[in-house]
Amino acid sequence: MPLTPTDEILRSAAQGGVGVGAFNVVQLEHAEAIVSGAEAARRPAVLQISENTARYHGALAPIGLATLAIARASSVPVAVHLDHAESADLVHEAVGLGFTSVMFDASRLPYGKNVAATQDVTLYCHARNIWVEAELGEVGGKDGAHAPGVRTDPDQARDFVAATAVDALAVAVGSSHAMLTRDAALDFPLITRLRDAVSVPLVLHGSSGVGDAGLAQAIQAGMTKINISTHLNKTFTQTARTYLEANPDVADPRRYLGPAREAVATEVARLLGLLHGTCA
Repeated sequence: MPLTPTDEILRSAAQGGVGVGAFNVVQLEHAEAIVSGAEAARRPAVLQISENTARYHGALAPIGLATLAIARASSVPVAVHLDHAESADLVHEAVGLGFTSVMFDASRLPYGKNVAATQDVTLYCHARNIWVEAELGEVGGKDGAHAPGVRTDPDQARDFVAATAVDALAVAVGSSHAMLTRDAALDFPLITRLRDAVSVPLVLHGSSGVGDAGLAQAIQAGMTKINISTHLNKTFTQTARTYLEANPDVADPRRYLGPAREAVATEVARLLGLLHGTCA
């Protein structure tokens, strides 16, 4: 199936009341694993590349073009998304490479500057038929808008979406980025209030810190796009570590990256079933 617009995947999920798994790509094996898991689950997925990952690779193009090629070869709908871009230039580059959507993150700026910067990006992207996600929430500590105590105000969210014309909104409801434990306490009533306040899909960042039951309840409350990164990185690293501990003389990285890739694919398939309400 050809590369699929993010809008098509998210709109269908929102109408059906199910979640969409959006998984971060750090290296080639991640992209391969995510698509393999999506194919096994027969569910669509979003492959995400962050500004931090582009910086790690020295540029967006190498990992971006490889991920796009893997997505185009998928047998299920797959989108490729730029995640947490704080640079408008990087947004422009992603659009030029063929990404199907971008997430522009100006949440560290004061509200008025966030609105103005996001407006500019949205105008640029919409002129090229590219879907835009933005983030709204008070900046708090190193975790930004997703520090556990920070919350997005529904009235401000309504105004922000109207002013910027974004296509989806990442909101702060109790999750936090890079959590290594799955015990975040989400504010489910707030999720529902936010869903009722805005006309676009809601995005849950920091979903790695949310347990299975919490993810299912978040979707029921009104979340659509569920971003997961650290949880899969833990799976990948633990599998590779276990292999290396059992085989200390191995030199070929394919010997441990292969099992790690397979473990991530299995977990992606499981999570996609969970987000679609088809597994416990």
